[in-house]
Amino acid sequence: MNIKKIIFAAIFAFLANQLAAQEYIITKFGVKNDSTLLQTKAIQQVIDKAFAKGGGTIVIPKGTYLSGALFFKKKTKLRLQEGAVLKGSDEIKNYPFIPSRMEGQSLKYFAALVNAYQVDGFSISGPGEINGNGLKFWKQFWAGRDSVAKIKKTLTNLEVSRPRLVFIWGSNNVKIQNVKFRNAGFWTTHLYQCNNVLIENADIRSPFKPVKAPSTDGIDIDVCKKVTIRNCYISVNDDAICIKGGKGPTAHQLPENGMVEDVLIENCTIGNSHSTLTFGSESIHAKNIIMRNCVVDNTCPILKFKMRGDTFQLFENITIENITGKSGAIIDLNPWTQFFDLKGSTVKPFGTIKNVTMKNIKVESVKFGEMNGNLPDQVSNFLFKDITVTTKNGILPNKYDDVKFENVMVNGAPLVVKKVNTVGKDTSQ
Repeated sequence: MNIKKIIFAAIFAFLANQLAAQEYIITKFGVKNDSTLLQTKAIQQVIDKAFAKGGGTIVIPKGTYLSGALFFKKKTKLRLQEGAVLKGSDEIKNYPFIPSRMEGQSLKYFAALVNAYQVDGFSISGPGEINGNGLKFWKQFWAGRDSVAKIKKTLTNLEVSRPRLVFIWGSNNVKIQNVKFRNAGFWTTHLYQCNNVLIENADIRSPFKPVKAPSTDGIDIDVCKKVTIRNCYISVNDDAICIKGGKGPTAHQLPENGMVEDVLIENCTIGNSHSTLTFGSESIHAKNIIMRNCVVDNTCPILKFKMRGDTFQLFENITIENITGKSGAIIDLNPWTQFFDLKGSTVKPFGTIKNVTMKNIKVESVKFGEMNGNLPDQVSNFLFKDITVTTKNGILPNKYDDVKFENVMVNGAPLVVKKVNTVGKDTSQ
């Protein structure tokens, strides 16, 4: 009897795997190679058909296919063949306004072009391209910013309706490999509450000119564990890789928020961006983060901490090593005041940074940087080691006592550190 059960289980598993391995080439189901024809419904029907039959891979063949938001189901995957382009509609009406996650908050927002919710084993593979077709959204964003600036107000990202390119939520064992991401309307890839993620050989780009592509973060890691980012190229008009998890005075108490833990970034090249690796502006706890063996080719910070005065933050066990190329600051640790909001609370949030090592770095930089957070912020066991920098601004303003320097050379001489006593005041050290 036990043998029969084992045999039946093996047969069932085999059949399930066979079904999951099925390929559904969208053009075989009536989808046309036409970059001007909106085919959201037709492509979604292919996804739904694969799901109904036990799963499979949705294949985008060579050509350009225009679509609004697509929703992948359990045991479905996405593959884009050579020369394939999944092109996003530039009409926001084609992205449903649904429960989502944006800027460290659980709220309703517009769906992304590619969505996967609770799809364990979900994958996106290339070598084709997902293109957000974001120009219209970018122009609307800047027009909105200019309009409210005339009346001396600011416009938040959420007040300008734009879709992300990819949003994966509550999914484990995710793989994104050998695919191109272009011209996102908003964030490019957003992973929320996912575990065991591999992003490998991805090429992620959005422009700085002729129209800037605002807020097009390359990879946003939001309440995730065990994430590997390897052999990727990223150049976007915002943070290349950003650690998120929540914001606000009670963010650390809300169940939808949480820690980002066990992240490895290696063998990547970071082009023009706002920062290579950023903690904040919506981040409450990050632990065990390694970035190594990477090349920077930009004028932005290598490591950036956005210290929110309205959010309790803890960043610990961070290692940045074996970095070469051209950069902005080596370290940027400063207050982050954009959209500060205590929401009526009387608490006094502060940030804690501990156990950070930056070592084996050799770059030509715009400046060495700053370490000057909010007054209550605490920094301990922060080590700079074996660093060689060429720069026109080789002084480091530093507010914290437990920061150590071993063999840190700037323009052939030891780094000059200026002790900052309070914001705006410093004395030479």
